[in-house]
Amino acid sequence: MHPPSTYLAFERPLAAIDGEIAALAGRRATGRTAERLRRLRAAQRRLARDLVRGLSPWERVQLARHPDRPSTLDYVRRLCTQFVELHGDRRFADDGAVVGGLARFAGRAVVVVGHQRGRTQAERIARNFGMARPEGYRKAVRLFELAARFGRPVLTFVDTQGAYPGIGAEERGQAEAIAASLAALAGLGVPVVCAVIGEGGSGGALALAVADRVLMQEHAWYSVIAPEGCASILFRRLTPETAARSAALLHLTAEDLAAAKVVDEVVREPGGGAHRDPAHAAARLGRALERHLEELARRPVRTLVARRHARYRRFGTDLPPA
Repeated sequence: MHPPSTYLAFERPLAAIDGEIAALAGRRATGRTAERLRRLRAAQRRLARDLVRGLSPWERVQLARHPDRPSTLDYVRRLCTQFVELHGDRRFADDGAVVGGLARFAGRAVVVVGHQRGRTQAERIARNFGMARPEGYRKAVRLFELAARFGRPVLTFVDTQGAYPGIGAEERGQAEAIAASLAALAGLGVPVVCAVIGEGGSGGALALAVADRVLMQEHAWYSVIAPEGCASILFRRLTPETAARSAALLHLTAEDLAAAKVVDEVVREPGGGAHRDPAHAAARLGRALERHLEELARRPVRTLVARRHARYRRFGTDLPPA
């Protein structure tokens, strides 16, 4: 585990112990120091696990937005080799909010596509905070078609509050671009595995999530709308209280979506969340992706596509009691 750059309100009890560990780790090693570090790290792990065990849905949303949370490119760099990023939609521009390209994963040639939010302020602005414009979704469709042409499975990573709602995006056909991405994935003749790794907001998320298997990290969220948007519509005012209430009403947590059979597997995160141990989080996600991809690779293409269609037609027909 390593200390985050920012502590959320419910993470603050960890700040003192993280600071003490950092101070001791910088000292000359002695038997007493090593024993103290061992005990502190054990206490740190216990506290990190306990802090996230009883999080409310709204706190889960905040954790999914943590500035240190691993991004699509973080996971691609840890899980894949020979990654070659491809740019542009061949129509208008290159959208930094969607990244993708060719790679090797678990010995297989694959195509990876995902939202990219950015880490620094400058990068977030350049990538539009992960909110894709039409050219981002058209770039994704170009990559999906490339995957089908060469018979490469597709891995997608979802991490967006939603598609960009600006005037320019609407003028360039945002709705059509999202619909084209949905249609391309629905009929794609290769295995598709999706991982929701942070935020999964509305059609902007679903545009990369029409898959044979959808995995979701433990502290991610996935919903028809972000809690703030829901609060503005439902309660006519946005406050911390209405946002928290909306998060609960939306049933947007990984456990909620697994119960509703919208996601196939909840991938557990290291204690405290993926941002505290990105390497461990990537290893867990990689094992889950590899397991599902191995199973899907054995199925005929026609079976894959037929089951994918049936999966999405079934949504909402077998929800658990409210």
